[in-house]
Amino acid sequence: MNTQKLSKGQKTSIKAGQKSQQIKRTDILNLVYISMFAALMAVCSQIQIPAAIPFTLQTFAMFMAGGLLGAKKGTLSVIVYLAIGLAGLPVFAQFSGGPGVLFGITGGYMIGFVFTALTVGLMCDKLGRKLWALAVSMVLGLAVCYIFGTAWYLAVVYGTEINIEKILSAISLCIVPYLPFDALKIALAAILVNRIAPLMPKALSRRASGKQTSADSDTYEEKQSP
Repeated sequence: MNTQKLSKGQKTSIKAGQKSQQIKRTDILNLVYISMFAALMAVCSQIQIPAAIPFTLQTFAMFMAGGLLGAKKGTLSVIVYLAIGLAGLPVFAQFSGGPGVLFGITGGYMIGFVFTALTVGLMCDKLGRKLWALAVSMVLGLAVCYIFGTAWYLAVVYGTEINIEKILSAISLCIVPYLPFDALKIALAAILVNRIAPLMPKALSRRASGKQTSADSDTYEEKQSP
């Protein structure tokens, strides 16, 4: 058996091919996770917890998407979810869908979901996924959602005739009753993300770098018959 080392050009070609395959696998994995979390949002939207004021697990799904997928992919998963609902599929709360729901009186909260996932993802990417960092990021993400939703509600209900009294009324109606439930969702989501994140594939959080060990690149040999 004769052993012939590959030329520098052949090694470069092999590296490029392997990197391309890694990137393709990573892209497919990312698409799968984005689709999975869009589906999770649709499911959580239908889960209604009975209480004096019933609430769904929509924001919980946004926290999970931003916390586990990061800013870019987490936000994309929310956009996919909203686009499916906008197209008319019954993925919003109470199996509703269509432009009338997305742009209705509570549409601001759904638009806010995009920025909730973005906020949570950006902060997790920056601060990491320790419990305190997750809790802070989710609280801020929820605040962003509240701001979008309440401002939208005020615009739809009162138009330009907005004053302090109406703002306080909207806050007491749209925010205050849901604070205890949202606090529970943040606690649960933070714990789950903290436990699940270390188990997620590295390819999920970044594109494959295409790095190879010296054994893979420098000492690669092609064996030929005599």
